[in-house]
Amino acid sequence: MKNFFILAALGCILFACQKPAPQPLSLPLDIKQSSLIPLPDEVLADTGSFTFDSLTYLSFSGDSAALMPLATYLRDLLSVPTGFPFTVKNDPTTSGAGIHLNLVQTDTVAVEGYTLRVTDTDIDLTANSPAGLFYAIQTLRQMLPSAAEHREKYNVDSLPDYAVLPLDTTKTYDNSAAWRIPAGRITDAPVYKHRGAMLDVSRHFFEAEEVKKFIDYLAAYKMNRLHLHLADDQGWRIEIKSWPDLTAVGGKTEVGGTPGGFYTQEQYKDIVRYAAERYITVIPEIDMPGHTNAALHSYPVLNCNGKASKMYTGMRVGFSSLCIYKDTTYTFLDDVIGEVAALTPGPYFHIGGDEAHATKKKDYIYFIEKVQEIVAKYGKIMVGWDDITAAKLIPGTVAQHWEKEINARRARAQGLPIIL
Repeated sequence: MKNFFILAALGCILFACQKPAPQPLSLPLDIKQSSLIPLPDEVLADTGSFTFDSLTYLSFSGDSAALMPLATYLRDLLSVPTGFPFTVKNDPTTSGAGIHLNLVQTDTVAVEGYTLRVTDTDIDLTANSPAGLFYAIQTLRQMLPSAAEHREKYNVDSLPDYAVLPLDTTKTYDNSAAWRIPAGRITDAPVYKHRGAMLDVSRHFFEAEEVKKFIDYLAAYKMNRLHLHLADDQGWRIEIKSWPDLTAVGGKTEVGGTPGGFYTQEQYKDIVRYAAERYITVIPEIDMPGHTNAALHSYPVLNCNGKASKMYTGMRVGFSSLCIYKDTTYTFLDDVIGEVAALTPGPYFHIGGDEAHATKKKDYIYFIEKVQEIVAKYGKIMVGWDDITAAKLIPGTVAQHWEKEINARRARAQGLPIIL
């Protein structure tokens, strides 16, 4: 698999409420503080430990439609490396040692927060939302020996250190194992509503399975946004049925001239579904009016002179632009935004908007103010790089800060949320 060349931007909504700094940890000697990422609000150690064995079961209490997928997800994580069945029971009163998922309506647990309690006989994960329980499961993963991350049965006398993901899963072992975690209580909740990373699949294409693996890494650290950069000068990566040459022509290459690729609409929907199952919202980006050479190469009509541009496989930026005052441009964008919006149940659509050096400022402002109406037409919240703040933006539009402080200040002056 190719190395991941990514812009991983830990993100936040600037106006999110702050919370107190995490309390000092009191951890048992056999678990490293560094294995709990991000650092929880509170970790309280207790005496004893919980040991997994072939009789350990999973149970849940609450909405079965929401909880059964979580219990199944946890069972699948644990049963492969341990070899234990982890029978799932919709019965919290079952006797014996078990892991219990509790979905409760309470104000004592913050939104997306959770409490994880470990005793000698039970593990209780409690939250007031399915997302909170999912994050509790990720903390439980980090408390387990790193062998729990192996995707085959893993037996060893002396287990390796506690998990730091991603883990090398190529080794095999022969001896019996003791699957044990220390007793105690962990309480945590996120500071920021938006916790994300960006993956650029346009300059270097990554197959759908590679994107899913990246999603798994985000989920392990409780990230909840995947910003997927789907179109740029070097390649167009999402099938648009009304403009098929975008992928048939514009999807054939990438930086360096090596073969590119693209996602069919079914593949893209599968990526979005896979992310949603891990409580991650996909934010698709179709960059415009610059970073558009792949489209201009695929459809000459999008150029002001009606001639196809040459395909570009370098890394220079700021040389391409859609034809700002051509009606065809907005017909094209209406089709593209409409099709991608229909495939993406999340609330956001990212229009890029950065490094449009080939577009005059007044033309750029005209373009952004016209495109935001198309995004709104399809029921999405527009996100754009902070360059878009030169325009008068619809309330609620999200500016993603990347370069200039003055652009962040412009966003603030318009009362807009900002992704840092």
